[in-house]
Amino acid sequence: MQIIFDTLRTATALLFLFYASWSDYKTREVSNTLWMLFAPLAFTLTFLEIYVYEFSELFLQLSLYGMCFGLTAAFAIVLFYSGGFGGADAKALMCLALALPFHPENSIKPFFGEASPISQTFFPMTIFSNSVLLAAATTIYMLMRNIFWRQKTGKKLFERGLGESFGKKLLVLVTGYKIPIDKLKEKWHLYPLEDVEKTENGLKRKLVVLPKDEGREAIVERLSKAVENGKIQNTVWATPGLPMLIFITLGLVIALFFGDIVWVCISFLLG
Repeated sequence: MQIIFDTLRTATALLFLFYASWSDYKTREVSNTLWMLFAPLAFTLTFLEIYVYEFSELFLQLSLYGMCFGLTAAFAIVLFYSGGFGGADAKALMCLALALPFHPENSIKPFFGEASPISQTFFPMTIFSNSVLLAAATTIYMLMRNIFWRQKTGKKLFERGLGESFGKKLLVLVTGYKIPIDKLKEKWHLYPLEDVEKTENGLKRKLVVLPKDEGREAIVERLSKAVENGKIQNTVWATPGLPMLIFITLGLVIALFFGDIVWVCISFLLG
């Protein structure tokens, strides 16, 4: 019967995250109502399973459950306020800690055998590490796209006058690509990775490595005017603003059926 609870908790998490990912992809927004429904349902299912099947160790299991949620919540909040996570991403991670604090091994066995020690005690961290690795893999796509653009057009990726550090240029190179200014104005989910400002010597261009919703329209307008006045070329750096919830959902699926990517790699290297 415990398999039923495990299956219900897993199915609930997947259902809510799939919907949240779809909403994040379509609108870059997720209603708070979703998390208000997800959180109490997740807590109820997990608490009932612990109460019914772990009653002999109720205090210990509830302590581990509370510790997992507390650490996950603290981690998610720190990421949010440091700019590494969006609000929906942080809420998703906290809800996952309520629904799946430990890998549901009773119903799902990872492809590579048993769940990692981290997954058995702190499953949300496995989901997070998997999602980060998946998101990081997109840098390969960005880099290849920029290389092909450079070869196809014969133009420089960073024009003269864009005097920024090598580190900033590298970050932009693996997180964005060059597009016409008209496309940047039309596609609301694209964020500019560069800006212009007036100085005593004229117009100065600079790279923006941490784009935000706030001020996007003002930056796009400044870039558009600079293009119209012939101050800069028609193509500018932009990033699609990757919806992290999609990677969190994929990270969960991989954690359930494949395992902890980091642990699998370490185990393979160590034999």
